[in-house]
Amino acid sequence: MKLSHLVVVAGLALGLCHAGAVAQQDVPAAGQPGRKVVNTQDDLPRHTYTIEGKASEFVLSDGPFKAFVTKVKANTEGDLAKYDIQDRTTLQGYYGMMQQIAMFEGRLADAAAMVEKVRELEVKESKKLMTGQVLMSMIAAERSKPGAKLDDAEYLGAFKAELDKRVRGLPWETVKEEVNQAKGRAEILSRDLVLGQLQGQLDPVVEQAKGEVSGDRVNSLVGVRMLLDKMLLQPAVAEVYGKIAADNEKMKVASKDIWSPSQVTLTEADRGTPVVVGIWDSGVDCTLFKGQLWTNPGETAGNGKDDDGNGFVDDEHGIAFDLRSHRTPGTLADLSELRHDRALVQRYTKGFSDVTSNVSSEEAGAVKKYISGLKKDEVTPFTEDLGLFGGFTHGTHVAGIASAGNPYARILVARITFDHKAIPQHAPSMEDAMRGAQAVKDTVAYFRKAGTRVVNMSWGGSRNDIEKALEMKGVGKTPEERASLSRELFKVERDALDEAMRSAPEILFIAAAGNSDNDNDFSEMLPSGLKLPNLLTIGAIDASGKPTGFTTFGKNVKLYANGFEVESYVPGGEKMKFNGTSMAAPNAANLAAKLIALEPKLTTEQVLELMTRGASPMEGQQGRFVIDAKNTIGMLKGRKG
Repeated sequence: MKLSHLVVVAGLALGLCHAGAVAQQDVPAAGQPGRKVVNTQDDLPRHTYTIEGKASEFVLSDGPFKAFVTKVKANTEGDLAKYDIQDRTTLQGYYGMMQQIAMFEGRLADAAAMVEKVRELEVKESKKLMTGQVLMSMIAAERSKPGAKLDDAEYLGAFKAELDKRVRGLPWETVKEEVNQAKGRAEILSRDLVLGQLQGQLDPVVEQAKGEVSGDRVNSLVGVRMLLDKMLLQPAVAEVYGKIAADNEKMKVASKDIWSPSQVTLTEADRGTPVVVGIWDSGVDCTLFKGQLWTNPGETAGNGKDDDGNGFVDDEHGIAFDLRSHRTPGTLADLSELRHDRALVQRYTKGFSDVTSNVSSEEAGAVKKYISGLKKDEVTPFTEDLGLFGGFTHGTHVAGIASAGNPYARILVARITFDHKAIPQHAPSMEDAMRGAQAVKDTVAYFRKAGTRVVNMSWGGSRNDIEKALEMKGVGKTPEERASLSRELFKVERDALDEAMRSAPEILFIAAAGNSDNDNDFSEMLPSGLKLPNLLTIGAIDASGKPTGFTTFGKNVKLYANGFEVESYVPGGEKMKFNGTSMAAPNAANLAAKLIALEPKLTTEQVLELMTRGASPMEGQQGRFVIDAKNTIGMLKGRKG
């Protein structure tokens, strides 16, 4: 699918708070007469801004950037007056932008008020507690040391003391993940890194658009400017959070691991039946799963022929499509476009994950040193290599999770090729959308013919992704024209996916909810936002059962699985720990496959019913449940016995 991307944790954050849109005035209450109700992201108004020269230079300008901020402020105030936005995450973005502009304009009291509005909308306790702590510490330091510069010892001392006081008093087990990840980001961020990202991701868009760019692309510049203006505080943030983490580690009481005790390993004694599990992903290193692979009996491996006449060449263990949805051989992606040494990129991939998770390792130290030394023009090649390698490893990691502890699992690979470039390699088009739609139908038909019962889908995309890609490739003269075309293209792919999955009621499709802490329904996410009787969308918890800070939510996200620091294989056989709902979904697929292996006659509806009944209520989260393999499989065996 053209719109697809891997559901992995976002890499290099550029904002101090939430990005969205502006200013100081009170916002009309929801439901006020005369305001247009916004039920999806597509209902939001669109604005265009003029960027003079390169975005990476414009963000540092004085007069032009101030004029830009003034226009963003006026548009946002107008939007909030005219529209009744139903999505809390989107509203947080608007208030976050208002906070950023208030800081830019020196209105500290207004900035503090906006932090409170963002916090009021937050439902995750960890985020609610951590929202605005750095900003409020900055405000306190500026008030106590008026006129002091960021690098003045007195100012830094006041800032660090305030941040330490505010965060040290919070319940550590609740905020630990947020603190550790913020520490990791602060250790990595640098001026060249931020400007390098703008140089690679936004400068080309501004250039081809002759400076007329949508707000969707450039609103974040306000947060980037605030980050650049306050960059000198990043080492202080890392220092304070590091001390708090270290002190808590000394006296920590280990969080209770509810996940590991709930796992079940099947053996020959269980007398299970082989079950075909589809890994619809970026490709799998099949050499790592000998004895657990589905095999096409009509295909001779490696002869470059379509032996069984099904339209796929060398599909011994599955099928593959290239970036433009053409059929291609090979169940594992290649690294031919990698610009750095593979061993270094693999090391940096693990190191970056360790840094953001506050894991002390040799790799974490190496990636900090490497990133801190990057020049602006080196940032995009490095981040694109991380993206390429991430796609190369993703499907194998997912397959390892989905098949763990299940000798009856038979992995069938359906490889999608994902774009790792900062600027898309191809513009979305109706031709590609139609070909992508057919690829989806062909893939599901292949699953059905192979007798597949469970399919894992740890990827996703949205209509807005298509609209952004159109702009990045210079398609469409106006935002409205791009929005209209994106709707047409999105409908083609959404309808094809919906139709194909509905045509296979015997298959349980399991989707990763996403890692953007948003509502997948409001954002029109595929596949996680679809509503199908044979689709299960999974959110992410950590091993203690607490929701991760990144997990997407929504009305159809009721079951959660471990998606934090999950260990599995990467191509070549090494094991690494990754984070994301990408890792949570195959944990759920793992359980579904074990249930079917033990009782092949189970229908999709019965598997869903067992998984739901066997799940445990999530503490403090009404209507959300954590899957429990031991309890669920025990229920099945009890029913059989």
